[in-house]
Amino acid sequence: MYVWESFWAIIVWFFWAFVFISYLMVLFNIIADIFRDHALNGWLKALWILFLVFVPFLTALVYLIARGRGMAERSSESMYAQQYAADAYIRNVASSSPSDEIDKAAKLHAAGTITDEEFATIKARALA
Repeated sequence: MYVWESFWAIIVWFFWAFVFISYLMVLFNIIADIFRDHALNGWLKALWILFLVFVPFLTALVYLIARGRGMAERSSESMYAQQYAADAYIRNVASSSPSDEIDKAAKLHAAGTITDEEFATIKARALA
């Protein structure tokens, strides 16, 4: 039977594609968590990976049951660390001292790019 002849055959095909992609996502998350966990030593990490290669479904199920809570905590900590780093970078890049802003405005004013009123507005905003 040709796969695309029947509507239900298409639905079944999409279901199994969804299951396969979901399994791959779980597998990659488990592998990332194994290497993210600093409490596991190298031999235990190698053992988990070895079991994931040879008994993938059972190992993934056991890993999610046994280490799921820690997996969520490590993922959350990683997310917060990334958010903190992004916020710190944005604050570092976006913040400039009032004297820097006034200096930039003065250079633009001297070049004739901005008017006296615009310079006064920028200066007042920088000092506020």
